[in-house]
Order: sequence, then structure tokens, then C-alpha cells
Amino acid sequence: MNTPYFIAKRYLFSKKSVHAINFISGISMLGVFVGSAALIIILSVFNGFENMVLSMYNTFTPEIKIEPAEGKSFNPHKAVFTTLKNDPRIINYTEVLQEKALLRYGKRQHIATVKGVSADFLKRKQLDSTLTDGAFTLQKDGINYAVVGSLVQLYLSVNIHDDFQRLDIYTPRKGAVNAINPADEFTVKSIHPMGVFQIQQQFDETVLVSLEFARQLLEEKDNISSIEIYLKTDVSAEAFQKEIAKALGSQYVVKNRIQQNELLYKILNSEKWAIFVILTFVLIIAVFNIVGSLTMLVIDKKKDIVILNSIGAGTSLIQKIFFFEGMMISLIGCISGMAAGLAFCLAQQHFGFIKMSEESFITDAYPIGLNVSDFVLVFLTVTTISIITSGISSRLSIKTLSQMKEQL
Repeated sequence: MNTPYFIAKRYLFSKKSVHAINFISGISMLGVFVGSAALIIILSVFNGFENMVLSMYNTFTPEIKIEPAEGKSFNPHKAVFTTLKNDPRIINYTEVLQEKALLRYGKRQHIATVKGVSADFLKRKQLDSTLTDGAFTLQKDGINYAVVGSLVQLYLSVNIHDDFQRLDIYTPRKGAVNAINPADEFTVKSIHPMGVFQIQQQFDETVLVSLEFARQLLEEKDNISSIEIYLKTDVSAEAFQKEIAKALGSQYVVKNRIQQNELLYKILNSEKWAIFVILTFVLIIAVFNIVGSLTMLVIDKKKDIVILNSIGAGTSLIQKIFFFEGMMISLIGCISGMAAGLAFCLAQQHFGFIKMSEESFITDAYPIGLNVSDFVLVFLTVTTISIITSGISSRLSIKTLSQMKEQL
């Protein structure tokens, strides 16, 4: 048996002559317990919010997006794209043609993005969950319709239930130069809005139309702006991105979700890590209580230390005893704290007993997202801090060894 570990365990669980030592050790362990549990819970809540926000974005943000490296459009009928479209790993392949346009509804007007999408777009999951009014209909019985973002509806006061008022869309006509009649410089198409969706400002200033309507509006017979791809669940998006980027060459840019929404991911990660750093400082204070606890234990066990040294125990063995003592206090508190945090998170996931404000229309309870990496991170953080504090305490245990011998 490991002698230092055995003695450290005896010291930890045995009754001390000074009851305050037991109390301080318990406080130290409780501090680590609370800090570890708080870290797990807070990180899981941030994961839950992140998953919730990204799930909303993911309806309109594809796993893979292909854009031209130069210019605004490209020809999707090349052999490489035909092969890509038939790739069995792809479950949704949407061709997109979009451009800024002037919108006019009644007497109001606003500049927004008109996004034409191919039929596969309507097969995306959770599309209807973004609707606040109407239906997600872009074509019916050969007639084109539009679905507008909530900000477009707000700026133009769009009433999708008014069958007599249509949305007019103006785009510059190709090749038109200084026409006598300014109206001849624009292509104007009218369309009836059938629904309103709401996600986030980046998307809510968009008008969705069919690809056919967008081609007529923008006078674009063949080219498109981008290709949006969703993959099967068992396909690695990272590996697929690298493969496609290599096949397409430098003429095209292949982006994953993080590259499409870099600012969003940076904000979510920075908030999460800021909270982690703050709670880690609290945890450091809690763990450093171990120094005081072990210092008092050294005073209480000075006779034992002198006896051990007298019968041949070296300074390294005595150091290890108090090092293991500090590590056990920290790790017991850490593991039990993580277990408590896990139990709390599972209960919140299942029962949702901690509610959010009533104004929230997305979820009524705080969301939870459990990641194994968070548990590993918390454990490694506590272990690192514990090694430092226990090392400091164990050195103090032998610093006054000669004085102890003289006193006894």
C-alpha cells in the first residue's frame, strides 16, 4: 500500500484534537463542491442557450455554403456541380440567387435582400417554426408568392391577409444606361406576400421568393449566387468541406457554419469563457482555503511528523502525506460537486422547474446542454489548482521540522 496515501486518508477522516481543523477542512471541501457544481451548471446553461440560438440560425444557415471567390454569381450547371448535387451524402441541395432590391408596399418603401431559392429549400426541417404569420408558400398553381422577414413587415406595414395589395420589387435593369424615362432603368415585379418569418435581424430583412421569380426579377437565366448544402447526420461537415474545397479549386469559397456566422460564434464563446474565468477565480479562492486547513493540520500532527522522521521517514514522504491530503480534499469536493451539477442539469432538462421570464416565446424554462468536454475542463481546472495549493502546503509541513524536534 502507498504509505503517504494511507496516512493522508487516516488524517482526513480521523477526528482531530482541535475541532476547528475538521470544520476548516469541511469548509474547504464545501467551497470546491459549490464551485465545481456552479461551473458545470453555468456552462451547461450557456450550452443550452447556444444550442437554442444556433438551432434557429441553422434553418437558414446551411452546413456548407459555396460562393464564388470573385464576383457575385457563377454557373451551377458545370459537371462538378452536377456530380455534387447527386452526392448521396447530401440531403438538401438549394440553389440561391439573391440581390439587394427596393421594396414598395402601398406608400412605404424599404431596401432589403431578395433571396430566390430552389424547391429543396422548402424541405428543410423546422422551417414552419420560424413563421409568425401565414404559410411558407413560394409557389402554388403556377403562381409565385413571397415570404417576408419580420423587419420587412414592420418597415412596410405588410398585411399578408390583404389580397388586393401586392409587394412591388425594383431592381436595376441590366444594360440600362441613362434612359429618358428613369422607370425604364428598373425591372419591376409584383408579388403577393403569403407569410412572415422571424429569426434574427440578419435574416429578418429578407424577402424569400422562388428561384424562378428571382431569375425573372434579376434577368439572370443561368447563374446563381450560392449553393446551400445540408448533409446526412453521419457525415462529417469538416471532412466534406475540405473535400469539396479541393475539388472546386480556388475559384470558389466553401464555408461551414462558423465561417458564415463568425461574429455570432465569437459572441457566444466570449460570453461563456468570461463566465468561466470569473467562476474559476471564485474556485481558486475556495481551493486556497486548503492551505490554511493543512497548516493547522501540520500543527496538530507535529508529534506524528517528528516520530515519522525519527523512524526513518524522509522529508519527501512527509511532504507527500500532506500533498495527498490536500488533493483528496479538492478532488472529493470536485467530483461530488460535478455529480451534483450533473443531477441538477438532468432534473432541469427533464422537469424544467426553473422558469424564464413569461415574455420569452422560444422556451419557458432555462435550456440545458451537457457536454463531456465541460466536465473534463472543470476537473482539469480543479486538479491544476489543487496541485499548486497542495504543493505549497506540503512544503510548509517540513519547513519547520527542525523547530518541531527542538520543541519536543
